[in-house]
Amino acid sequence: MNAVKRIERALDAAVSMAEMPGCPPKLAAAMRYSVFPGGARIRPRLCLAVAGACGEDQPKLADAVAASIELLHCASLVHDDLPCFDDAETRRGRPSVHRAFGEPLAVLAGDSLIVLAFQVLVQNAAPSPSRLVPLVKTIGGSVGIPWGIVAGQAWECEDHADLAEYQREKTGALFAAATIAGAAAAGAEAEPWRLLGERLGEAYQVADDIRDVIENAEDLGKPVGRDLALGRPNAAAQFGLDGAVQRLRRLAGEAVEAIPDCPGARELRAVILSETQRLMPKKLAQHAA
Repeated sequence: MNAVKRIERALDAAVSMAEMPGCPPKLAAAMRYSVFPGGARIRPRLCLAVAGACGEDQPKLADAVAASIELLHCASLVHDDLPCFDDAETRRGRPSVHRAFGEPLAVLAGDSLIVLAFQVLVQNAAPSPSRLVPLVKTIGGSVGIPWGIVAGQAWECEDHADLAEYQREKTGALFAAATIAGAAAAGAEAEPWRLLGERLGEAYQVADDIRDVIENAEDLGKPVGRDLALGRPNAAAQFGLDGAVQRLRRLAGEAVEAIPDCPGARELRAVILSETQRLMPKKLAQHAA
């Protein structure tokens, strides 16, 4: 079974827990709407790619870790779209969760996905209990404080935010969790994988910043120009479009170079190269040329 099928199967099994008798059906529906259909699933795919490169020996645990990270990402999108933050009308080409289900259910759906992520992790760690503590520590740290995505979101409430710090927390933290936890799920030394995740996360955010400037809402499936409208840090605004392109290329190269020695390093290098190339949108490639 390929990585995408593994991820979708694990996510479906997780969300199905909310559809059991006794759970409010509107909440269950909002949770499923938040997760399916998904986007590129880049974070869980990265997690499974690292686990495989490290000699994955517990595929069920690796699947649970990947699903946990994606559930947390989906929760962050639900909350990010709320009227108190971006007030986004659309996400992935359709009404955002609070537009489809109302703001109270959107808040609860996001909260429920966060808790569900850790439920899934614990329920699938029985064959390798010694791996559970580092996994919970890594994934929990990626979403909480002082340097997780919640902290990253909170920088938007401050008078000033450093671009690198803001992006490292809001986006890079969950990418780092994907690489670190992927190694930990396979029983490998995990910390050396942090830099790869951080560089990929920052590259992804720089590319997203550029899309926010040069793309349109119809192509992206979500509102554009929000960073400028809300006065938020944006790489394209800070460095200019050419500077942001150069920054993206540098980060992509550093990500490839950051892959630690492992049994599947060659195959993983090809995956990372493919992912970094995919980050470069057509309009950006044409501009860079």
